[in-house]
Formats: sequence, C-alpha cells, structure tokens
Amino acid sequence: MTRSGQVHICPDESYKTHGGITMANTDVQHADKQQTPKSYERTEEKTAATAARIVKQIAGELQLKASQVQTTVNLLDEGNTIPFIARYRKEMTGELDENFLRDIEERLNYLRSLEDRKLEVLRLIDEQDKLTGELQASIEKAVKLQELEDLYRPYRQKRKTRASVAKEKGLEPLAKFILKQPQKGSLQEEAAKYVREDKGVATAEEALLGAQDIVAEQLADDAKIRAWVRKFTHDNGILRTEAKKREEESVYEMYYSYQEPLKKMPPHRTLAINRGEREDVLKVALDVPVERIHEFIGRQVIQGPSVTRDALQSAVEDAYKRLIAPSIEREVRGELTERAETHAIQIFAGNLRNLLLQAPVKGQTVLGVDPAYRTGCKLAVVDETGKMLEVTVTYPTPPNNKVAEAKAAFKRLIDTYDVGLIVIGNGTASRETEQFVADLIAELKSRKLQYLIVNEAGASVYSASKLAQTEFPDLDVAERSAISIARRLQDPLAELVKIEPKAIGVGQYQHDVSQKHLDESLKAVVESAVNHVGVDVNTASPSLLSYVSGINSTIAKNIVKFREENGKFGSRKELQKVPRLGAKTFEQCIGFLRVPGSGNPLDNTPIHPETYGVVDKLLAELRVELAGIGSQQLKELLQRQEPEELAPKLGIGVPTLRDILDSLQRPGRDPREELGTPIFRTDVLQIEDLKPGMELQGTVRNVIDFGAFVDIGIKSDGLVHISQLSDKFVKHPMDVVSVGDNVTVWVLNVDVKKGRVGLTMKQPQ
Repeated sequence: MTRSGQVHICPDESYKTHGGITMANTDVQHADKQQTPKSYERTEEKTAATAARIVKQIAGELQLKASQVQTTVNLLDEGNTIPFIARYRKEMTGELDENFLRDIEERLNYLRSLEDRKLEVLRLIDEQDKLTGELQASIEKAVKLQELEDLYRPYRQKRKTRASVAKEKGLEPLAKFILKQPQKGSLQEEAAKYVREDKGVATAEEALLGAQDIVAEQLADDAKIRAWVRKFTHDNGILRTEAKKREEESVYEMYYSYQEPLKKMPPHRTLAINRGEREDVLKVALDVPVERIHEFIGRQVIQGPSVTRDALQSAVEDAYKRLIAPSIEREVRGELTERAETHAIQIFAGNLRNLLLQAPVKGQTVLGVDPAYRTGCKLAVVDETGKMLEVTVTYPTPPNNKVAEAKAAFKRLIDTYDVGLIVIGNGTASRETEQFVADLIAELKSRKLQYLIVNEAGASVYSASKLAQTEFPDLDVAERSAISIARRLQDPLAELVKIEPKAIGVGQYQHDVSQKHLDESLKAVVESAVNHVGVDVNTASPSLLSYVSGINSTIAKNIVKFREENGKFGSRKELQKVPRLGAKTFEQCIGFLRVPGSGNPLDNTPIHPETYGVVDKLLAELRVELAGIGSQQLKELLQRQEPEELAPKLGIGVPTLRDILDSLQRPGRDPREELGTPIFRTDVLQIEDLKPGMELQGTVRNVIDFGAFVDIGIKSDGLVHISQLSDKFVKHPMDVVSVGDNVTVWVLNVDVKKGRVGLTMKQPQ
C-alpha cells in the first residue's frame, strides 16, 4: 500500500523507483531502455525546444515578456555587449536596463550549463545500463543543479562505503528481504543464512548490520527524501554558536552564546559567523527536529507491521544521522553562505558604482599627499589635466617632526604652481598630516586654500603595478601613490579604473566571498560606469579604454599606440584604422568614445554613428544647421519636440529619439557633473570637540547592511545606524544614502577611548 506523493516500495522486484530504494530487475530496465534508445541526445528539434523552454523560464523568473528575453538572448549570442544593448538597442529589448540584461545573461549561462550537465548525467547513467524512461523524464524536468545532482547521486561512482563493503560480502539479498517487509518468518534466521567466514561475516548480527547499511545508503540517495529534508532543515533549523574559549576576548563576543533560525539569518551575520568559525574562535552547530525527519523518511518506506520493521526503522535513523544530516547541513549552510555572499557582493558593487561616479573636481591644480611617519610625507603636484608637475618628500610628522622645513616645502609648491587644493590620503599618519595642513592654511590666510582627506584604498596596489611603473618609471612606489591620491579627486573614474576593483575598500566582508564572483561583478560595475560617462579617446589611458564596450586590453593599447604615433584622433572614423579594431568592435565601442574637436560635433556626443543619418533628417525637419548644436536656441527648440510625434517621420524608435534629443541639447556633457562636489575643509575637528546634538556636514564613505559610515573630519568615520537614517522605516541603508553623498548629521554619542562616534540623520526636535 502506498501513500500519495510517496516513493513506491514494492516487494515485487520487477518494479524500480528512480530514487534507488528498491532493487531493480535488469530485464525491465533493458525493455525500458530499448523503448528510448539514446533519446536524450541532442537533435536540432530538441535544441530548439530546449532554447525556447529556457527563454520561457527566464521570462517567468524575471517577470518579463518572452519576446524581450528572446531578443536579448539573440543579441548576446551575436556578440553584443550589455552596455551596447542597453544604450543602442532599446526598441528591440523593450528598454530593458543593464540590471535586467545582466540578470538574463546570468540565468542564461546557468540554465545552459544545467542542460549540458543533464546530457552528461544521462550519458553516464546510460553507460551503466540503468537509464529508465521515468528517470530520464525526471532528469530532463530538473530546473536546479541541486535537483539534478540528487537524481544522479545513486548512480555516481562512490568511494568505498559501508554499503559497498556489505555488497561485496553478498548481503544485498538480505537488504532486499528487509525492504520486502514480510509479515511472517524470522529476520534472525534469514540473516543467519548469510554467515560466511570466508566473506568476513561471522555472525547473523554482522549480516543484519551490513544489510541495514545497504538500505540506509539507498534511503540517503533518494532524491525525494533529500529534497524534503533539505527544505525542512532550512525552514526549521536553528543555527547555534558558542565560543571555543569563552574567556578570550574577540570581535565575535556577541556570538559566544547565540542562536537564530536559519531562515531569518541576515547576510552579514552569516558571513561573520563563518569567519569566526574559520578563525577557530566559534563552534557552529545546526539543530533540527530529528523526530519529524525520522517520521517522514519512515513513511516513505515502512508499509506497516512486519518482521523487518525494527531493522528498517533502525536503517532510517542511521541513514539520516550518518549519511543525510552531515551532507544536508553542509548544503544548507552552503546555500546560506552563497546568498550572503551574493548580497555582500551586491552591496560592494553598489558602493563601487557610486564611488566611481563621484563628481570630478576640474580646473584645479592639486597637491597630493601620501602621509607617513618615519619615511615622511610624499608630495605630488598635478595640473588640472592630471599631469605630474613635481614630486618631493617632507617630514612634518613624528619621529622626525621637521615642521618648519615641511612648511617651507609646502609653501614653495603652493606658490610655484598656484595650488588651490591639498588632498591627503587617509592612511597612516593622515590625521597628524591633516593637523599640519590645517595649521599651514591658517598661516596662509591670503591664499584661498582648502584640503580634503580621500580614501586611499588601492593606491599602494596601483603604485606597485606594472601600469604605474610604465607611467612613472623614475619614481618610487610612494611618490606614485601621492600622484594617484591627487588624481582620484580630479577624476575618480579615470584613476580608480587603474586599480583592481576589490582593492577599493567600499564593501563588507569582501575577503569572505567568492573572489571569482566578486571579480566578475565588480568588473561589470566598472564597465557600466565607464560606458555611462563616456571616454575621451584622445586622453584616456589603456586602463580606462579597456572597460569601454567591446574593447579588450590589446585593442586599448593599440588605440593609445596609434594615438602616440599619429597624433590625436580627429574623428570617430579614424578609429577604424587602429589595428585589430574590426567592424564589430567599432560598432560596440564607438558610441561610448568621444572625440572633442572633431569636425563633426556629433563625435563628441553619445549618439551612435549608425544614427547620424537620423540626426541629419531631424535637423532638416527643424530647419537648423549641425553647427548650432549646443546653442541655447537649438536647446530650446529641441525641448519643445514631441518624440512620439516626430519618431515616425524620422523612421526611428521613440526611445532612441529621446536619447538623440537629450544628447543634442547637452553635447560633451559629463553626467557626473550633476552630482555634489566633496566637502572641502580648512580646519581640523578632534573627537574631543564633539558633543551630543552637535550638527556636522559629512561625506558618506561606506554603506553596509546595518548603516553608513560618514567622514565628519575626525580620525575615524562616524556610524549612522540604519535606525538613525530616517524618521521613516528603512529596509536597507542604500535606499537612503550612497557612497559620496554629502549629508547633514548630528552627534548621538561619543566614545573617546574607543574612538567611536554615533551619528544620526534625524534632526533633533
């Protein structure tokens, strides 16, 4: 008797369940196989059906139209990049943004890999002569890799196990007897039949234990059982942590005696606990209601009273404790970690994008300072284009304390190059250097001089790189770092792309996540930011050019080499002369490259050359000349146009026409200029100066799950807890603030000893 939705355990050996619990009759297997010989192999018809199913699945998951997904898939398969599709193929995709496009690409790659794995699994099982029609159907319906691997598990080649040893001892028939669950007879007498000294079975008890091992392994390999236990563990499991040495202090003290339901674990706590466990500070355990799991597994196999019921129940409990629980707990915690890592990477990516898109500070000669104690402060002056003018070193900080000499050096550089801004890295000795600079500014009252502390994360990575060595072969590492610090204020994007993205510290637990996934995600963020802003092809470095849609590092170097050998590019067309920059690459990249000073003003806009003809028609329709682009008169005329009415006349889609009209109104526009500039300072604020209720202006340096860190001009950034970000409910801090935002905050509390400051963005009553 079977129960609806349960695995059918039948004493008749002519039946088989694909989970592997019952023993299969090979004649039945052969008959089934003959009905579907190699039916899993790909044909043109099957490939098309699979592709359509994948598109339908992605559309359902992302709540998009199947036509949008199919078009995107086609464009990706044709070699188009995400930035290109998002910007120049809006009509085709229904104006899907980069986030949707990347989601489609990610799911497409996953599901295609899943299909490849299905074929591999089917082939491997078929080679064992164990592929049935039922099993093949289950495999082909699998929508997750875990589901597929559960189905394959009974057929995977295993290392030596207790069950395999029992089979070698000839105990498989006894396992069949236990599964038949006869209501008459004696299990002990049946087990005694398998006592054979030459096989290593000395007693009936040994025979029975071996047979139970075989049954337990079959139960543990059943896909349905594993799926249920996995979900039950996730839904009902409690994660418990405790200290290995309670008397020792550590940053993990809140987890010394801690418990939380698995399904409620926030990502940052998952990663913190994982790190504490990895550092051998915490012991982590997973508690689940074991009795309910035993009951479920028992219902799948135990049919009622029988002479083997107790043995079968014992096998059920052994299957869970020894075989299922350890692997399921690893899998569940692995899934928990994977979700936490994905979340952490998303936070890092969001912060990185906001950092890259901070407004550039243009038209300023900047003095960059890489502070230090013993080795002194390295100074670098760069002009408004980022060109290095001079580097030197001074020793205003301990232990040298050559303050007078340092002031003289600073004053000389400021006077010689008409410096208006001093930029200090936030590393070692930064606050001592800041105090020195503030005192200097107070002395130079006649000059309009300000300073700013910037995050120097990654500056040392860049300074030691081959790129920096090529750019400044005659400078040492610290001098290059001072140049990088100065430039990242003038143009954050152009400078930060020279640094490995994960070295720019604007995330949480970035060292605890999959580095491959992190690298891929952050590279996509940098690519998105670079193409959003656009690149001046006549000034861009190879590092910046390599992130432009369609351009790899080799082509980027070829562009710079061509520019150095032939002079500045005079038009976009000239890029077609660059070696290895073929037609497809030209199509993908050219709309994101700018050529200021080109004879065609459209070359300095985001308008793609493929629509230059449309622009000609538009201007003819409006009866204006191309030379008028950028004029106030044309801007006002363009603002009055109705894209919905004009698009049919020009034979172009409305989204593309909107982009053209916007680009013609603001040629050469840098979208970052609409953002706020950094907060410049002239005096130092000490933590001892702070009092609760004090109002301050600050800059958001990092956004994490539980709040935002804000630079208010003291040694350590203050924390605005998520509960203090707004009077309204805040689901996540990134919904309220972003890296680079200038915010007004009020001091909540001050811990001078620990150097911690609590802030609020809620205005005091």
